[in-house]
Formats: sequence, structure tokens, C-alpha cells
Amino acid sequence: LVADELKPGSCIRMGCLLIGSQQKRQQAKRVPSRQFPLNMDTQSHNNDSSEAQESSVVGISRSGEKTIPSDDADSDINREMNVAVLTPEETSILVILRMMSDESIRLEDLISMIRNAEKNILLLNQARIHALKELDKILSEKEALQAEINNLEMKLAETDARIKVAAQEKINVELLERQLEKLKNEMSLRNSVKEGKHGILDCESPLMLELNDLRKENELLNDDIQTLKLKLADISETEEHVSLLGKEQSALKASFRELQYQFANAQDDVSKLDSLQCECKALSIKVENLQELFDNARQKLDNPPLDLQQYHELQKKVDKLEASMTETNMSKFPSEKFHNYDEILQQKIDILEKRLQESDLEIHSQIEMFQESVREFHHTLTKLKEESEKRSQESSLENIPREFWSRLLLIIDGWLLEKKISPNDAKLLREMIRKKDAQIHDAFLASRSKNEHEKVAMFLKLTYSRKSPGLHIIHIAAEMAPVAKVGGLGDVVSGLGKALQRKGHLVEIILPKYDCMEYDLITDLKALDVVVESYFDGQMFKNKIWNGTIEGLPVYFIEPHHPAKFFWRGKYYGEHDDFKRFSFFSRAALELLYQAGKKPDIIHCHDWQTAFVAPLYWDIYAAKGFNSARICFTCHNFEYQGTAPASELASCGLNVHHLNRPDRMQDNSAHDKVNPVKGAIVFSNIVTTVSPTYAQEVCTIEGGRGLRETLKSSSKKFVGVLNGIDTDAWNPSTDNYIRVQYSADDLQGKAENKDALRKLLKLSSSKVTQPLVACITRLVPQKGVHLIRHAIYRTLELGGQFVLLGSSPVAHIQREFESIANHFQSHSHVRLLLKYDDALSHLIYAASDMFIIPSMFEPCGLTQMIAMRYGSVPIVRKTGGLNDSVFDVDDNTVPVQYRNGFTFITPNEQGLSNAMERAFQYYIRSPESWQQLVQRDMRLDFSWNSSATQYEELYERSVARARAMT
Repeated sequence: LVADELKPGSCIRMGCLLIGSQQKRQQAKRVPSRQFPLNMDTQSHNNDSSEAQESSVVGISRSGEKTIPSDDADSDINREMNVAVLTPEETSILVILRMMSDESIRLEDLISMIRNAEKNILLLNQARIHALKELDKILSEKEALQAEINNLEMKLAETDARIKVAAQEKINVELLERQLEKLKNEMSLRNSVKEGKHGILDCESPLMLELNDLRKENELLNDDIQTLKLKLADISETEEHVSLLGKEQSALKASFRELQYQFANAQDDVSKLDSLQCECKALSIKVENLQELFDNARQKLDNPPLDLQQYHELQKKVDKLEASMTETNMSKFPSEKFHNYDEILQQKIDILEKRLQESDLEIHSQIEMFQESVREFHHTLTKLKEESEKRSQESSLENIPREFWSRLLLIIDGWLLEKKISPNDAKLLREMIRKKDAQIHDAFLASRSKNEHEKVAMFLKLTYSRKSPGLHIIHIAAEMAPVAKVGGLGDVVSGLGKALQRKGHLVEIILPKYDCMEYDLITDLKALDVVVESYFDGQMFKNKIWNGTIEGLPVYFIEPHHPAKFFWRGKYYGEHDDFKRFSFFSRAALELLYQAGKKPDIIHCHDWQTAFVAPLYWDIYAAKGFNSARICFTCHNFEYQGTAPASELASCGLNVHHLNRPDRMQDNSAHDKVNPVKGAIVFSNIVTTVSPTYAQEVCTIEGGRGLRETLKSSSKKFVGVLNGIDTDAWNPSTDNYIRVQYSADDLQGKAENKDALRKLLKLSSSKVTQPLVACITRLVPQKGVHLIRHAIYRTLELGGQFVLLGSSPVAHIQREFESIANHFQSHSHVRLLLKYDDALSHLIYAASDMFIIPSMFEPCGLTQMIAMRYGSVPIVRKTGGLNDSVFDVDDNTVPVQYRNGFTFITPNEQGLSNAMERAFQYYIRSPESWQQLVQRDMRLDFSWNSSATQYEELYERSVARARAMT
């Protein structure tokens, strides 16, 4: 601003504006006292003042005329003045300002205002600089925190595993026990207060008296709690006794009803006793005849010794004559006479020998006749007993009231009319009723306590057993041992398949044809002269079909002619397009079955790689008439679910909009993704996992990995079946990989294998009885790598030796164990072999005394079963399949014959240390008991037989239900 440019009018207006603004700020501070009039006089005074102000306040225009401010004026000065007119004093100031003409005063005011504004701007700049400094400080702190986070990344996997396990632990503590623990904590706290302040607190002080009262109260509460526990135990025992009595009562009622039937039958049997007595007399006569034959044979057997005696006497006489002949002068006897005498003796000898031969022949013939008679007698007796039992059973069924069979006929006809069974099934069941078959009688008695659906399934099972000698089962999987094995899935497919085949079922396997398979282990591998086309990505692709046998199982291999070369990657899993690879394979496998015209009873798919089979079968192929099978899905590990964007599901021909729904395949945590495992659970008839305990764990929020609600809604078809092992491949008495074969009855070979492993790995052999601890595993967080690391050092502290075989796909874990291996490279008691070596694993199982498996979670686990098969006592954490197969030697709730190892619950170093200490003490202090434990472990049956029986029952029940609905 320049002083020459300032006009009087503009200066006045500017001054008025500034003064008005200052007065406005002062008014804002005085608003509370001036907002409302105090009384009527004050208000009238204000009105008069405002009128005076309106008449006195004017502006001067450039022409010198006076102007009165109005509401329509656009001038800022007028608006400020109108707002500022409040008191007579303010009006006087404005008049004085109007009368002022000294321009220097106005310039000084403006300059001071500008300076004040510059000061304010400077303060703002300083505040901005300070804020920037604070921002730099925050950024540096953020970088420090990021560096700290980067340093903690190495421990994230283990921490995450611990958190997951902590969430999985089931805390089912009673309210009474929690209160007791709380009281104990309060007691210990008060005791610590007393000990820390004993010099300050007086024994007679109120606090000490209160503590004493609380202590007495706690003691009384402890006594009451113990009493309540005893009462609860008595009540639980009483309830168990009552339930047992109820069961016995129901059993007695059923037995009483059966006895009523039997009593009626017995009355009829009394009339038939005469005929049975006649049969018994005939049998006794035959027995007497056989006895006479036996006596005759015995007499003839007694006669030969007489003939033999005569023969020996004659032989002695001959010997004497020969001796006398040598002594006598041969010249005294005429040669002709001597020759005649010799001939006579020779004739007698020939006659005796002939008689002996005839006697022997006669004795043998008599013995054979006697044995034949005895066999005939036993055969006749057995036949008569069977006929008698059959007649007794038939008579008992014949004597059942006709109302019973009529009622059965009505039930069968009712199911037929209600379309619960087919006409063919009804015909077979009617035929069984007409013949009064014992099976249908027993089935009816067994089904009385079951619901209608279970009754139908039980009766249909009878018809199915008459129709087919076995089931037609097809496994569709991504792995199969030994040709394409990554984990336990491959062992399950081959082991379960062979066990079902031994039970008389037709079992077939469908696999992808990988380029990295063990082709040498496939027998008669050949390509079929057929091409199967399957749909994918909107077009048809050709598939070459191969077949061969693997350990006696028929296997089909699918080789896609797809430009992406899905299974020619040099590895089984871990590709970026695994979702597409295995959805293509699942569609091609079903297409192969459909085009081949197969009618399987069960299609069994495994893990997320073939989980697509279930929705594909019901959404696409069932509509084509390929609907004879029931679908069984087994999830071997719920950690892996194969989720992918929903759009990728369309590649194999499935309807994305139809399936990407909460009740079908939509992932529970991401609505834009589909979950193959969830889809298989929803669309399968049978859903299994690999152990009963793991089946319970996955039904929790943490264990289910997002599928808890899906599994809960499918609980009726979800079951855990413990896996088995191939007892032919894992057998210490026939294993060619170990140095000396041995068995539970001869453990000497185990000690020799231990010595052989020590020499191979250059471990100390100075102490033969030194315990050897082994671990064979993948080094991943699931397996408890922090506990494996702890077990190495704890074994040395306890005086043992440790051998680890395994590697890790996690880089930082592999590096960590490589460092440990280098540290113990020349140690005489520790070896870490960070690799995969199947042959060496056999020798380690055979040589080790103990085997540790400290898993965070374990769906099933096979290593503990293999270890026990080779006499290595397991030390495991109670989770999943480990909890179902290993029972602590100190657990009194388990029968002694089932106690086979050492267990711990809490997944930390202390829990593992306690289990290892108990195992070492047992090994050192009780060698005989340890040997008995080893023998007991080796005799346990972990074969696939029992597991295959469970699967067989699940299959047959599902097939029976399906046939009941057709």
C-alpha cells in the first residue's frame, strides 16, 4: 500500500472496517451479558440509542454527498458498521474517526497490521517446520518398527503354530475346579504378601487376621470340594451302574422274549426225542462195530512181535551154525550134504521173510481200514450233528407264529408302496420270508430298536448280499504309492485299495500320468488304442489312456493332450495352475468312466485335487444317466483346501453362478472364491478324514480352517477312520533294507541293527545300552520344529543319542537345521541327515529305541505306527491320529495291553521334556519291562484290515440307502 494512493473516503472506510472488526471481537466476548435485555427500560434505551446511531452514522461518497447504509449495500464497510453499531461510545469513536484527516496515523495503523500479519505468517512457518520435524521423527520410528518386524519374521511360523494349537486346545474344566484354582491363587498371593512384609505387618493386625480367616476358609472350602468330588464320583458311578442296569434290563427283556420262542420250540422238540434216541442207538451200534474192528486190528498188531521173535531166534541159530561150520573141518562133511543143508536153511529163511512181508501188508491194511472207519465215523457224527442243528433251527423257525411272517410281509409291502424299496428288492425279501430264512428273522429282531430308515437299509443289505459278491470301487486320486508318492495320501490309496481287494471287492485306480512317476514299478504298462475327449475351457481336448498294474491293483493313467502340458512339469504339485490341472483331470476321469460304460458302486476321491469329482458327477454326469455310484470324499488334511477365484470353476464346465453360493462351493471367508473341499463335503454321500480325534478337532473353529459350519451341517455323513500301514512293506522279519531281520520273539536282530547304524553314521558304540532316539519327518511348523530342536539337546542331557532324517521346504527352517547339523558334524552322539532317504529310514526305524513325534497337529500320522512295528517306542503329543494310536504307559484309565508309548499334551519344551524323562527312566531302570513294551508294540495290528472293514461298512450302508430311495 502507498500513502499517495489512499483517499480520505477509502481511509475512513478502512478504518471503520478495522475498528468494526475489533469491536465485533469484543462483542463476541460480551455476548453472554448482552444477549437478552434485563428489563423493559433497558430495552427501550437501546432502541433509542440505535435510532441515534442510524441518524448519525453516514458515509462520504466521492462527490461529497452523504449516503445512508442500507441492507442492499454490497460494501463490506457498511456490513461491518451495521454489525458493529451497539453502544453510544462506539458511535462516538466512529464520528471521531470520520473527523480525522491525518493520513499518517492511518498509515501507521496499516503498517502495524501488516507487521502483525508477517509475525503471524512467521509463527505459522515455524509451526510448519516443527510439524515437518515431528513427521521425520515419526517416519524414522516407523522404519525402526519395520526393521523390528523384519527381524521377527523368522519366528512368525512357529508363533502362528503355537497360537493355532492354543486355540485348538479344549478346556473342559468344571466350574468347581476353576473356583478351587482361583482360591489357590489367592492363597498363594496372600502368602507371598505375608512373606514379603513380615517385618512390617503385625501378627495381630487386621490384615493378618483377615489372612488367617481366609486361610481357614480356604481349608474348609478345600475339604468341602474334596467331599463334593467324592460325592460326584459316587453319583457318576451310580449313574453308570443305573445305565448298566437299564441295558441289562433291556437285554433281559429281549432274552425273555427269545426264551418264550425257544420254550415253544422246546415243547415240540420233546416229541422228536424218540427219533433222536433211535439215531443215537444206531450210532452206538456203529461205534461198537468200529470198536470190534479196532480190537481185531490191535490183536493183529500184537501178533507180529511173535513172528519177529521166532525170526530172531532162527537167525541166531543160523549164525551159530555158520560159526560152527567155520570151526569144523569142512572136509569131514561131504560137500553134497553140506550143500543140501544150506539150501534147506535158505528155504526156511525165505519162508520166514515171506511170512513177515504178508504180516506187514495185512497189518497196514488193517490200520488203513481202521483209520478209514474212524474218519467215516467222525464224518457221520459231524453230519448228524449238522443235520440235527439244522432241523432244530428249522423247527424253531417253523414254530414261530404265522403272525410274525405275516407282519414281515406287510412291512415289506408297505415299503414297496411307499417306494422305499424297489420291486426286485421286495421280491427277494418276500422269497426269504416264504422260505422262513433265518437271516431275515435275525435282521428283524436286530432292527427293532432302529428307526424306519435304518430298518430299510438293514433289509436291503440282505438283498444286496444275495445279488453281488462284492462292490465295484474306483479311487480317483493325485497320488499312489509307490509310483507317485508325496505324502500319506499315496500310502492310503494303495494300502486301502489292496485291503478292499483282499476282501473280494473289485478295486480300480485312476491317476494322472506324470512325467516324473516311477515307471519301473508299473507292471504291463501300455497305451490303449482309444482316445477319450473331455471338455475344458469351452472346447474338447483329447486324452490318451494308459493302463497297468501296481502291486496287484489295476490302474488307469490319463495323459492330457493339452497345450499347457498339465502333468509334464517334473513335479506333482506346487504349480501356479494347480486348480486348472486337477479340475481338468477330475473331468477327464469321470469322462473315462462314462465312455467306458462302467457302473461302479463307489467313486472314492481324495483331497482337494480330486474334490471336483463330487459336483461334476451330480451336476453333469448324473443327468446323462451315469448315476449308479455313491461318492465318498476323504480329506487327509484340512490345511489345504485349494481355494481359487470363482471364475476358474467354469473351465471344467461347472456353473459358477449355480455353485458360488454359501450352501455349495463358495468359500466361507472370501465370497469371490470357491472352495473345492467345501464342494466335495456338500456333494458327497460319505465324507471321511483320517482319524477319529482329527474328525473332532476339525469341527472346532480353529481346527476346521473355516469349514466348521459346513462340517457341522454334514455331521451325519462325516466320520473319522484311522489309517493303517502296509504291513508287507513295513515288516522287520522280511525287510531287505535292514542289516539283520528280526521279530517280536527274537529281538537280537534289533540290537545288531542299532550297532550297524552307529557304525554307518560314525556314532559312538562304547555303551551298547545307550538309548537311541530317532525322528523321521518333514521339517515344517506343523511337525513342531521348535520341539524337535529342543529334543536334540534334551537327549544329550539325558545321556542318549539322537538321529534326525528329513528336510524342510521352508527356507529359514532348512538353514536353521543346517546350522545345527554343522555344529554336531563331528559329535559322537548326534547326527542330522537333512534329506529324503527311504532305505535309510528303514534302518533308523529298526535301530532306534525311541521315536519322537511332537506335532502341533497331526491328522493321522503313519510314522508312529511304523516305529512300533519295528519296536521303537513312540513319544508323541496327544493330537489327531497320534491320540488314537499311542496310549501312555502310565495312564491307568487305559488297559495295560493297549499302553504302548509316552505322551504329552502341552506343546512346549516342558511337556516334551517330561515325556522324554519318563521314557529314559523306564528304559534304564526296568530293562525287562522295556523289552515287554517293545514286544507288545511290535505285536499290535496297524494293518489296513480293520480300517478297510470300516470303509466297507460305510460303502455298503450308503449303497443300501441309495437303493432304498430308488
